[in-house]
Amino acid sequence: MQPETAGSQQLLKVINRMALVRHLCANPGLSRADLAGAVGLTKSTVSLLVRELVAEGWLAEREVVATGDLGRRPTPLFVDPARLLLLGAEVGIESVRVVATSLTGEVLACAAANYGASRTAKACMATLATALLKVRKQLDASQQILGIGVGLPGGVNEARGVLHFAPNLGWRDVAVGELLADKLQDSLLAGVPLFIQNEADVAALGEMEFNPAPGSDPLLYVSINQGLGAGVIVGDRLLTGSRGFAGEVGHMVLQLGGPRCSCGRRGCAEALIATRAMLGGSDGEPVLRSLAEVRAHLVDEDPETLKAVASAGRYLGVLLQNLATAYDPGCIVLGGSVVELGQPFLRPALDALNDYAAAAGLPPPTVRTSRFGANAVAVGAAALARYRLTRPALPLADTGLPLAEEAL
Repeated sequence: MQPETAGSQQLLKVINRMALVRHLCANPGLSRADLAGAVGLTKSTVSLLVRELVAEGWLAEREVVATGDLGRRPTPLFVDPARLLLLGAEVGIESVRVVATSLTGEVLACAAANYGASRTAKACMATLATALLKVRKQLDASQQILGIGVGLPGGVNEARGVLHFAPNLGWRDVAVGELLADKLQDSLLAGVPLFIQNEADVAALGEMEFNPAPGSDPLLYVSINQGLGAGVIVGDRLLTGSRGFAGEVGHMVLQLGGPRCSCGRRGCAEALIATRAMLGGSDGEPVLRSLAEVRAHLVDEDPETLKAVASAGRYLGVLLQNLATAYDPGCIVLGGSVVELGQPFLRPALDALNDYAAAAGLPPPTVRTSRFGANAVAVGAAALARYRLTRPALPLADTGLPLAEEAL
């Protein structure tokens, strides 16, 4: 057998194995015969692959289900929730958050850590590596980590493991994958596959992989924190764009001559909707210092804060209207710390969106908040690892952009 033929057959086997895993993630409890019919493989092939996947920890067999038929009853199959795990991490502006999940998204352990005095990429990757190892040590030694996903606040070249630009951190062209792998060398996580992507993109993948819902394609995830971005899923695929910047909706201009954004433009959605828009003041010193202070002023029903939050909400409604027009989504998911402000922020947004839909005589798009709350990006990063590991034939997009000197 020629090496090329052997390699092709091995890839086909991996593709078939992962097709079984993905199908059981979405449809737990199928028998081998049901699975064979669903994925278009022979029963003998499925039986062989299932035997391997059970032995390796991907799948588990449960009790036999009584069907009332004569003969041998089918044995239901499920994705094993305990033996093979994923790690997901959010690299935030102030801190990192790490979770360990099962293959179906249940959070089994978590940790968070603030950055130290230095905010260089190298120092922050050291903080992340420490948090990842802390979570690993919370798990049983017999449990295997299949992959590590990392969500980053900026445009990413996933194939190269490079963060192009994170304006709120001041990082540009940073080889995050290489830096993190170096920090994990000679540790319990040395050699574990690493995957990096934009934070909103991974949160969108979390909704698709771990919280599937019928009729939610295309799916948009809008992340609202200090920055603002979106992840876009179309036809089971993450839309990354030619340069890795797809979904940077925070830098859509919504107001000519509006407040200055972190990117240098004026009137961007981020400047009108994200945290800074609610802190009061002008382009200079803000009145409030944090989202926690905004929340406290909302509780006290401070008029200026209520006004600023409602204004940000209305601009979110404008942004959602534009995204709904551009993508005709099956579902829009809202996530991020600003969403946790609740109705003072969300009600004006939904009212504005509904008003635009009514004016056009169209039904408004389905909008909901993420089920994963503060863990949405970290859980989504774990979903990124599952997304890549169970789709071995899906190529990584390489933007091919030249890299500047790394911001270490």
